[in-house]
Amino acid sequence: MNQKRNELFSASVNESRPQVSKQGSASGAVPFVMGSLLLGTIGIFVHQAGAHPITGTWFRCAFGLLGLSVWLGWRNALPTLRLSQAEVVPVLAAAGLMVLSWILFFAAIGMISAGVASVLFHVQPLWVLVLAAWLLRERVDAKRVCAVLAAMAGLVLATGAADKFVAASPTGSNAGYWLGVGLCLFGALCTASVTLIAKGLGNTRTGVLAWWQCAIGTVALLAWPISHGWPAAGPAWGWLAGLGLIHTGLAYSLMYTGMARLTTDRIAVLQFIYPGTVLLLDWVVYGQQLGKLQITGVLIMAGAIYASERPRRDVR
Repeated sequence: MNQKRNELFSASVNESRPQVSKQGSASGAVPFVMGSLLLGTIGIFVHQAGAHPITGTWFRCAFGLLGLSVWLGWRNALPTLRLSQAEVVPVLAAAGLMVLSWILFFAAIGMISAGVASVLFHVQPLWVLVLAAWLLRERVDAKRVCAVLAAMAGLVLATGAADKFVAASPTGSNAGYWLGVGLCLFGALCTASVTLIAKGLGNTRTGVLAWWQCAIGTVALLAWPISHGWPAAGPAWGWLAGLGLIHTGLAYSLMYTGMARLTTDRIAVLQFIYPGTVLLLDWVVYGQQLGKLQITGVLIMAGAIYASERPRRDVR
């Protein structure tokens, strides 16, 4: 009976999932890459705002909600926010999972170093491949699996995570440390699940999923700035507004549009553009020097993405 149930679940998912053509895949890469590059600049806005991470996340959701509402209103598309019966569960689940992943990340930072937490959170492309093969019964391209593994190795080198793991690892039994590791891995699983849900929803109503994500985040995290205080009036509010308007409203709308047109294994590889952009901007904007191993890691990530995206030659 369980086997029959799994077969029925797989069939229903495959029927509802939009088919990705070669042309659609090509057009999907552009908005996804643009959204990833925008998201990669988030560190600059967070640094300039100087707000607590959870406070910054609330502003990110609140201003993202405001910006998306204005945009949808200008396009006379506010009625599209009404979800059909079939969409309620996946849309709200995706929004809730994304907010949960942010909360898990902030909680983990208090238990392990931010560098280790960042690297552990970026195992999500591996989760994406595993879930796509297991739940969606998608055929995963071996070339892109190798590209994801190579990009992961490059990310470890580029962030200097090897040294950070040695420095942050507990010398003895430390339940708090391993709880932080577990929170990161579970948070990455939540983010990967959002990727698959967004892909399955298609791109017929761009911005709706991002709107609901912002709405739930605004409500769920409102208690934090109320109890811990609001940022002082001034430039910080401009940077915080940018977190919502640019890095949530615009960036996520672009990325969700691209996800609907891309195969899952391709999404897994392109997701490394975001951490790569963060590392390069830290170097260019803040003069954070990269060692030889870190430069090597960035080059490995770039090479993995290029090799994965390079068209195959027909062998005749």
